[in-house]
Amino acid sequence: MIRTARTASRAARPASWVRTRLRAMPTAAVLAAVLAFAAVFLSAALPRALDRGADQALRTFVGGKGPGPTSVQVYGDSKNGPGVGGDLDRILGLLTARTGGELVLAPSGPVHGTQGNKPRALNNPGLSRPEGVDPLLHLLHLREASGHIRMVAGHWPSGATPEGKPVPVALSQRASEALNAPLGTVLETNPTGPWAPETGRAEVVGLYAANDEADPVWTGLPCLSHACTGYTLGMEPKAYWNAGALVGVEDLPRVATWGEGGTDFWRLPIDATRLRADRLPETRRQLADYVSGSTAAELLDASGRLDLAITSPLSGVLSEALARQQAAAPIGVSGPAGVAGVVFVVLCLAAALGGERRESELRLLHARGASRGGIARRLLAEGAVTALPAALLAAVIAFVWLPTPRLLPSLSAALAATLLAWLAFPVRALVMLAPPRPRNRWHRPVAELLVVLVTGAALSEVRGRGIAQAGADVDPLLVAAPLLLALCGGLLLARILPLLVALPARMAARGSGVIGFLGLTRAARGNGGRGRTPVLPLIALLLAVTTGGFWTTVLNAAEDARLAATRVSVVADALVAAPPTQTLPPDLVKALGSVEGVRSSVSLWTEDDAFLDAPAAQFTTQVSVVVVEPKAYAALSKAVRTGPFDPALLGGKATGTQDSPLPVLFSTGLAKLAPSGTFRLRFGDGQLQVTSRGVVDGTPVRPGADGATVIVPAGTATQAIKLTRQPNRWYALGNPPEDRLKVLVRSLAPAASAAEFRVQTSAGMADEVGSDPLQAAAVRLFRASVIGAAGFALLAVLLALVRAAPERAALLARMRTMGLRPRQGILLMLAESLPQAFAAALGGALTATAAVLLLGPAVDLSTLVGQPVPGGLTFSARPVLVQALGLAALVAVAVLAEAAVSGRRQITTELRAGDQR
Repeated sequence: MIRTARTASRAARPASWVRTRLRAMPTAAVLAAVLAFAAVFLSAALPRALDRGADQALRTFVGGKGPGPTSVQVYGDSKNGPGVGGDLDRILGLLTARTGGELVLAPSGPVHGTQGNKPRALNNPGLSRPEGVDPLLHLLHLREASGHIRMVAGHWPSGATPEGKPVPVALSQRASEALNAPLGTVLETNPTGPWAPETGRAEVVGLYAANDEADPVWTGLPCLSHACTGYTLGMEPKAYWNAGALVGVEDLPRVATWGEGGTDFWRLPIDATRLRADRLPETRRQLADYVSGSTAAELLDASGRLDLAITSPLSGVLSEALARQQAAAPIGVSGPAGVAGVVFVVLCLAAALGGERRESELRLLHARGASRGGIARRLLAEGAVTALPAALLAAVIAFVWLPTPRLLPSLSAALAATLLAWLAFPVRALVMLAPPRPRNRWHRPVAELLVVLVTGAALSEVRGRGIAQAGADVDPLLVAAPLLLALCGGLLLARILPLLVALPARMAARGSGVIGFLGLTRAARGNGGRGRTPVLPLIALLLAVTTGGFWTTVLNAAEDARLAATRVSVVADALVAAPPTQTLPPDLVKALGSVEGVRSSVSLWTEDDAFLDAPAAQFTTQVSVVVVEPKAYAALSKAVRTGPFDPALLGGKATGTQDSPLPVLFSTGLAKLAPSGTFRLRFGDGQLQVTSRGVVDGTPVRPGADGATVIVPAGTATQAIKLTRQPNRWYALGNPPEDRLKVLVRSLAPAASAAEFRVQTSAGMADEVGSDPLQAAAVRLFRASVIGAAGFALLAVLLALVRAAPERAALLARMRTMGLRPRQGILLMLAESLPQAFAAALGGALTATAAVLLLGPAVDLSTLVGQPVPGGLTFSARPVLVQALGLAALVAVAVLAEAAVSGRRQITTELRAGDQR
């Protein structure tokens, strides 16, 4: 009895709304979950990818500066007396105690000690003197030395040395060998002044070897791991040895005596791997506070040493990093902004599609007494089962796959996408079920006019303001302007598309067939023949094409500018230069000219230490000489647009003698200095009598020496001079592979000097400059965003096709009963759907072109190129066409696939009694 009652109660209980709806339409539920997953994943992943790229670029840039420029450095006058070493450690403790937060010490640890202000020259007769100059010796006390060296002979200097005795020092083994100062040597110096009135002496009691000569501990210290080579000042510099030696803590007072005063130093290296791009302003503020703010005042007060000076080159490094980051930010932000716009449109379109599909069901529920709030709650419950789990899974995957310390941007973006995916359909249902109100035909025109006005104001502001100054934040108008242009283009295209399609429809009406006329007529009426053009798919396509085309133009312009800049540096597209006093072997020149990708090449000989004399005018000047084959060199000058000239000016059979001077060309600067007449050109092991036949405004081979350059034609006259018989430089135009050129140099150049040959290509240098982590991260994120935007734009087209599919399928079924063949049905669907897709691609190309022309002057390419680039952005058709045609091709394939699927539906499936489609 009890079981029967429970069964009856259970049978009378109404079925769960959510379960029933999901079972009734499982495909729609799965598609909604997939759409929410994709939208939330992109929304969460792109900000995290942007943060990771910016962090990696910052750490690579700062870490590449080395430990010296990335350290906090503290200096003070050295103190004598007992406990000096302990005082150094005490102050180090005070300094390190106030680090942390954004300034984390590097794992290599701080370095501190005392060093003499000046080195002293050693006058021992047995020491090594490469060019007769006495070696120099610095004395230092390094507190961290024991952890970075190993003693190989003798012992570490310890114990206080009585006055008048040599100060015991430890010298590196490599410095001992270079100076010829073995263990036990007493190094002597002459008196140098009031600080060192007597002869100074230092005894080498220990030899050590550095555990790692590249260890950051040796940075900024004078030659402690090995002896360095120094050069004297003057017209004829001479080399000498420069070395440093370590003393024990007991002999710290002797450091100041030896070095004419001493300096206590503390170096605190900052860990570049802990820096964060989003915390860069806070890092700069903390560093400034440590160097010259309240922290610095507290340190001076706590240490009791008002002589301490705190400095840090890291401040300038961080300022440069911040400027680079802010200059590249628009590229990184523009891609996610474009994706966000397309995702918003697609989610709204999906909500509109769901509303139309379930309009009769919801209106029936409302007519039977269900309130709008009750229906909205049921729809929210449906969405919670489909959208929320998918969104949560997408966010978790994005957070795990792309770990980054900053959560707020990605969390906010993911939450916004989740709410939009969840609430779009319930909101659409509430609007649809709202009581009918008188329709105001001015609402849409006024809204569209407002969008146009906002876009015009944004463009005017960006163009009037010009290129953003270095160090400025991301310009939201510059990022939003292409999106606003695309929005305006979509609204305008939705207005004029019926008119554009109506003309070919009228032309098709004159023909004998009905397929083209019917398809174009339905396309002109819009939305499956319902009388209005769907705006959202057009906007999605235009957003994808406009943002992709505009910012791809930016990237291509940056690549072209970078290649042009490196080409100026290389002079041509490829260069092979012999080391000084050597020439290129003939076999190597021949092999280089036959490398694949070489369009043309020229080999020449250059000399910088030549002299041009005019004895009659008492004129002599040092010049650079370029001995060339005139026609080949003229072609190179014309190609690189530097100093073009007519090769006929260097023609003739002159012998380079007084009676037959050789015709040459002077650079502009030399022509202004030199008198007219015949000159004597002395270089190498010979001389020529020359006369100027023309002036060039520059020379590609010597771009920095155009003030005094002579271009000499190669021939019989120059062959008499031994040095000019073989070229020492080879230039090429084209695109030869750099690896192949290096292989030829290694195999055909002299083995002893092959490594000294310089091999460069403009493409290789451009790739090297473009591999900067900041540029690579921005470009990588932007390209991923372009792919995501294109995918969602394609999805918008598919949703629009699905939106009109039921009516279209019913139309085809009815026409099949009147004799329409399946192939004609597919053509009819293509004639109806493709005009909108191609019009959207064309509109996107036009809006992208407008964006480049209107916003180009406000785009700064300097950071992406790696050097200042004046003039902003110029229009290039190729990137815009690639975006437009590529997306149009994808849309055409999607339309064709949907038409093929719809065309195979059975007539009996579509023609049902009472069908209202």
